Amino acid sequence: MNAFAAAVTRIFTDPHMAVDATWLPGGVPPGSTIRAIRKAPDEVTSYGGARIWSETLRIDVMAAETPSIQPGDRIVIGVETFEVQGEPIRDRERLVVTLDLRPV
Repeated sequence: MNAFAAAVTRIFTDPHMAVDATWLPGGVPPGSTIRAIRKAPDEVTSYGGARIWSETLRIDVMAAETPSIQPGDRIVIGVETFEVQGEPIRDRERLVVTLDLRPV
């Protein structure tokens, strides 16, 4: 394990940074437990001459825990269930995957 992988592992195991979640491939239980870092940035999108503000929900997960995650899979965090929309985006080191989610 290199230094970057060790640092990412420490961040995802920190109880103040990440939460437990369940990844359901294809949306089908039982799934597997993963760690997720929630992000909810506001996004401004231009459409013609208008600028549209919207809330988003994204999470970062460890690539090693979710090697085959894809659009349509589901993520359960607490009592909330979300569907992965769009393609998962991997970081440069291929250690972290960012997922765009929508409530189910």
